[in-house]
Amino acid sequence: MAAPESFSGPGRMVAVTTDAAAPALSPEVTARWQARFRAPRVSLPDWAQDAPHRNIYSSDLSGVVEQYAWDRETGQHRKVTDRPNGTLISTLSPDGETIWWFADTDGDEFGIWMTQPFGGGTDSAAVAGVEPAYPAGLEVGRTLVAIGRSTDDGSELWLASHGGTPRVVYRHSDPASVDALTQDDRLLVISHSEHGDPRYPALRVLRTDDDSVVAEKWDGDGLGLHALEFGPLPDDRRLLVSHERRGRDELLIWDVDADTETEIVLDLPGDVTAGFYPDGSALLVGHDHAARSEIYRYDLATGSLEKLETPPGVVRGATARPDGTVELAWSSAALPPVIRRADGPVVLSVADEEPPAAYPVEDRWIPGPGGDVHALVVRPEGPAPYATAFLVHGGPEAADDDSYRARRAAYVDAGYAVVHVNYRGSTGYGSAWRDALTGRPGLTELEDIAAVYDALLAEGFLDRERVLLTGGSWGGFLTLLGLGTQPERWSAGIAEVPVADYLAAYEDEMEGLRAYDRALFGGSPEEVHDVYVRSSPITYVDAVAAPVLVVAGANDPRCPIRQIDNYLGRLEELGTEHEVYRFDAGHGSLVIEETIRQVEVALDFALRHMKP
Repeated sequence: MAAPESFSGPGRMVAVTTDAAAPALSPEVTARWQARFRAPRVSLPDWAQDAPHRNIYSSDLSGVVEQYAWDRETGQHRKVTDRPNGTLISTLSPDGETIWWFADTDGDEFGIWMTQPFGGGTDSAAVAGVEPAYPAGLEVGRTLVAIGRSTDDGSELWLASHGGTPRVVYRHSDPASVDALTQDDRLLVISHSEHGDPRYPALRVLRTDDDSVVAEKWDGDGLGLHALEFGPLPDDRRLLVSHERRGRDELLIWDVDADTETEIVLDLPGDVTAGFYPDGSALLVGHDHAARSEIYRYDLATGSLEKLETPPGVVRGATARPDGTVELAWSSAALPPVIRRADGPVVLSVADEEPPAAYPVEDRWIPGPGGDVHALVVRPEGPAPYATAFLVHGGPEAADDDSYRARRAAYVDAGYAVVHVNYRGSTGYGSAWRDALTGRPGLTELEDIAAVYDALLAEGFLDRERVLLTGGSWGGFLTLLGLGTQPERWSAGIAEVPVADYLAAYEDEMEGLRAYDRALFGGSPEEVHDVYVRSSPITYVDAVAAPVLVVAGANDPRCPIRQIDNYLGRLEELGTEHEVYRFDAGHGSLVIEETIRQVEVALDFALRHMKP
């Protein structure tokens, strides 16, 4: 999931060095792209295990992403949180009596867990004595709670009975997290990276009454294990685990009492994840492959696999209800998100009307230096060659897909073709593809982006005089790095919340990301200084020829503001044409009008420098 974000004041443009006027979009076009952002949407409802009629979901109905309670028996919906910066994370206690939500400050992702009665009432600190931190997992049981926290000192995992005094059950300088509790609260699973690489965690099972170790599981270097959930029966000791022993995400069930495991081998080409049906007899399996997804029911007794029909597109989440029905969040590039049952009926909507439809994507498989690269393209009206925007995703362990994206559609509305590249480092194409950038981040991904650029140029799809490179977070990093290392390709660049100076970013970012960087680069800047310099956009800033817009959050803990200011200072010294939009929040915005302002700024910049 994207990092928690917030906004606490209007953004502002500074350092504008051009007086060029942008071609005006028609009022109809402007209204259409903005309507996609303003249309209220909801997340897939989460429900209390022992009170499934009590649900909680996220929605931007108020214009800010907040948490909402929903009682299905009474039909009542209630806004739980109401903060200027929005609230992204929440969960329910098993009995449905208590809502837990995370309170950070101005999008900095640093804070504490709060609780509120399901029916409404006073918010209070969830567990006294647990100091503010970055969240590292939460498991709310029937008699106790496990809380993970991360700081610059490393990770701490805490355990407390409801109303009792909390205690630390695990502490380490490397990343760790709380992952799963048994239904009887007797066993806790944590993930850790004591072996040195947080990208490939190991699992440890602790007894909650005395913190003793029950079992351990680690598949070795380069092979991660992720605890998904314990079985739903009262004395269940079956732990559903995701592994990558054959080069992609697959499933196994680990009986932690007997310390035995059963791999679930499915004849499906892509990555899979799963959750238990409430009666424990089957798994609800999600299958992701080639930018699209589908869901299945896997019977644990017979091993039979039944596909649940969904239209082509992306299932963002799915859950099996106690009555056996399956609810899911679905969208496609052309059709907006909907929360519905797998058999058709809409489950939850807060909008009076749907947002405007968008545009379908076309697939391209293009030979690259590390293998075939999967790209998605969208055509505007009219004949090719097109003025084209390469929208590169963040992560890097993420992917672009056939889901509804208001930002993508806004560029197409403005007259641009859009290209997404699932470069090496992207998820959904196997472990080797995901890990291929290790030791050479940034430059590896840009090789794949260049291969797609060259193929589309040869095809006559894009106009080489009008090509924009843009992205956010890791995509912003790739944008600045691409402008400096491939200046002949790009007509303009828009980097949103980017890494711009990697050495300074490492110093200021949260410790969990520093650990990730050490694994990705092969060590710290002190150990492999030249590797960081080679992959840092500021190294190549002298070569930037295209005008660039930088969008920056003042409280961003992931791509901190000082390292962005370092890069902007060099642009200023060099006299390179650039603009800056600053906003007083973190790694983006949960406020819809602020998001619209940022897109307006980006489109205005693109239209001034690269007319469609």
